[in-house]
Amino acid sequence: MTYDATAGDERARRFRDASLPHIDDAYTFAHFLMRNEADAADAVQECYLRALRRFDGFRGAAVKPWLLAILRSACYEKLARRGRHETSTDLANSRRPAAGPSLWRQPETPPCPAMPNRQDSAVVRRLIAALPIPLREAFVLREFNGLSYREIAEVVSAPVETVMSRLARARAMLLWKATDSCAIAADSPALGAWEYDSAEVTIISD
Repeated sequence: MTYDATAGDERARRFRDASLPHIDDAYTFAHFLMRNEADAADAVQECYLRALRRFDGFRGAAVKPWLLAILRSACYEKLARRGRHETSTDLANSRRPAAGPSLWRQPETPPCPAMPNRQDSAVVRRLIAALPIPLREAFVLREFNGLSYREIAEVVSAPVETVMSRLARARAMLLWKATDSCAIAADSPALGAWEYDSAEVTIISD
């Protein structure tokens, strides 16, 4: 009994040390999928319970993609059980800013210091929330959660080429929508930082 309790405590400690650094990333991803805070928090809690139960079987190199894959399944199951039709208003009206690197950063380059303020904008979050969900999840995993293309492919169970195509389409759609948004144009003159995507819509390097 003492041995089992000690082993269980050690397992819980290892899981806590490995998973808790990623809880903000998990909440951000869930928030964009579920589109409101309460459902996102429920999904993250369910994810961590499932991940703890499966932790002994984890053999991957990185915990975050594994964790986010579990979270994605939990989110989709909750949406399916509730028969929920997605709306973009919950996320756009949320007071909680979505954490993560700049939306407009070029891959493998530092984010522009002017960008985080724009990321807090309800207009920006509404544009992302309006993306079709396969494009939205790929975009959030890359630009907010900082995953590589291969890690995103692991999370969404799709080939790397599909991930790259979805990211290109998401960036192109956001650029097109943003150029039609007077609110964003007035918010910051740095809108031109998106322009690189129009030239790289089909060729993206990891």
